[in-house]
Amino acid sequence: MHKTHGMEYKKRIADELLHDKLEAMGAVLIEGPKACGKTTTAEQHAKSVIYMDDPTKQHQYRQMAETNIGYLLEGEVPRLIDEWQEFPQFWDAIRFEVDHRNEDGQFMLTGSAVPVKFGKIHHTGTGRYGWLTMRPMSLWESGDSTGDISLSDLFDMPDKIGGFNKLTLPLLAFVVCRGGWPKSLQKKTEKAALLQATEYYKAITSSDISRVDNVKRDAERAKRIMRSYARHQGSQASIATILADISTNEPENVSDETVNSYLTALRNIFVIEDMPAWNPNLRSRTAVRTSDTRYYVDPSVGVAALGLGPNDLINDLNTFGLFFETMCVRDLRVYADALDGSVYHYRDKNGLECDAVIHLRNGAYGLVEIKLGGERLIEEGAKTLTSLADIIDTTRMKAPSFCMVLTGVGDFAYKRTDGVYVVPVGCLKP
Repeated sequence: MHKTHGMEYKKRIADELLHDKLEAMGAVLIEGPKACGKTTTAEQHAKSVIYMDDPTKQHQYRQMAETNIGYLLEGEVPRLIDEWQEFPQFWDAIRFEVDHRNEDGQFMLTGSAVPVKFGKIHHTGTGRYGWLTMRPMSLWESGDSTGDISLSDLFDMPDKIGGFNKLTLPLLAFVVCRGGWPKSLQKKTEKAALLQATEYYKAITSSDISRVDNVKRDAERAKRIMRSYARHQGSQASIATILADISTNEPENVSDETVNSYLTALRNIFVIEDMPAWNPNLRSRTAVRTSDTRYYVDPSVGVAALGLGPNDLINDLNTFGLFFETMCVRDLRVYADALDGSVYHYRDKNGLECDAVIHLRNGAYGLVEIKLGGERLIEEGAKTLTSLADIIDTTRMKAPSFCMVLTGVGDFAYKRTDGVYVVPVGCLKP
């Protein structure tokens, strides 16, 4: 077990993916939100490291990056270049180096923002670079899920499943507000653990949202936009909706472009990650809605934006359900990555919707409805899933491998008589 900064390292799903990519590519770019654990995971695989944001050496590094960047690339491999995005010249220099060395697993780059000057990067990096997206920890990685049910096993359509869920409603409310930030797991008290997300939200609105592309943005406006975004989790709210939401509190008229520039900045620092629409072959001609669904990368950011804590969620189950969905989407994305799949949503003009479709590269897919819990909601979710499965044209594409209602509360995972799996998120793993 690797130690890291005096703490025991908690293994991540990304470890295996990173290992595989280092074996296959000359360099790997690891992206994801600040504080989600990119550097710590990369350090487990690195033989030498250079921290570009080290304040004592930053000036020196800047000079060298301008004059003799090759020198910064010398060292045992894999060599980790942490927070490289300030120095886009690394991209071409590493590409050149990888071509010349002609060996895999030479470099890792970590970054918590998309480089501003991506235009300065001459070459896309195809064939030299592998990409890895990291997100905050899933419940399985943070030790809050038993992992009794494996998502990959569900693709084999088992006749029976069994798992026990230890997440009660209060515990669930806590893990939604705490989020999957590795630092928060190291804290001794719940209060200290919850503070990580709040402080992170403050850092986003006061500095990170402006730092990403050196455009000065108003912290109060950023807060208003993030609050509105939080209220619209899991919906396809348009820019106009968000604009209407914030304009009552705005001192001056704000344009669509302004709201869009704030959202783009949040996207570029990986704070929001919207979900694309799924477009299957259907038996009848139903128009499918193609706009993305709005999500934060972690529910804790949205909860912090609204200034809520675990008790607030327990007292308002609608809001709780909203952020529970965001948390489930985070986990499904992390697990889908491990299975080389992607997560989409489905909504059509007739009002039929499905929260998540996990689509694997081989064309197999599973349909998922997310419900906080309770018989009535599970029943509703199962009904939705069977209705969607019924309209898919199986002469032109595969039938769904499984239908699953992903729940919050409920003691067990089981298979219903109609074939729908009911799985508490506290039992799930990749």
